[in-house]
Amino acid sequence: MGRVYIIAEAGVNHNGSVDMAKKLVEIAAKSGANAVKFQTFLPVNVAGKNAMKADYQLETTDKKESQLGMLKKLSLDKNSYGQILETCKKNNIEFLSTPFDLWGVRFLAEECNVSKIKIPY
Repeated sequence: MGRVYIIAEAGVNHNGSVDMAKKLVEIAAKSGANAVKFQTFLPVNVAGKNAMKADYQLETTDKKESQLGMLKKLSLDKNSYGQILETCKKNNIEFLSTPFDLWGVRFLAEECNVSKIKIPY
């Protein structure tokens, strides 16, 4: 039987907070996960200003807020990634991310030096 590799899904559950993202890394490491996976994107590249939220998003977020507004709250700024990568290194857990735009692919490969990405399809 092959080796099991566990990936903890952090996604956007940090709510745009680098401190929460670092806590998610620490929790994933303590749980025994091999990697922790986030989502990387520029909100303006994945939603237009008039884009509507999905039904499940309307159930859990402000109904008056746009899809773009919600994504802006859920995204991390570029500087946050260095802190998250360092937290991963300190906790001996691999950092992974799913890029949702070409900017994210380039950023992860060129600035974060990740060796793997998850394609969101």
